[in-house]
Amino acid sequence: MKKTTSGDKPVGKLTRVEDFLPPPGALAMPEDTVKVTLSLSRSSVNFFKEQARRNHTKYQRMIRSLVDTYTAHYLHH
Repeated sequence: MKKTTSGDKPVGKLTRVEDFLPPPGALAMPEDTVKVTLSLSRSSVNFFKEQARRNHTKYQRMIRSLVDTYTAHYLHH
């Protein structure tokens, strides 16, 4: 015999928890960016596009992150 439960009825004592999560707009901090025109090799762009597809992100974001990481390394050196 299979037990069934109603999805509409609470089980046990319920306690209200205050909302502790920030609003969605506060989760994505705006970045201070500058638009540039940059020519890259086709093979580099294809590489980043493929990696971005595999990692469910944008290839421009990956390239920006790479440049930011490189810059941060040498700024503090």
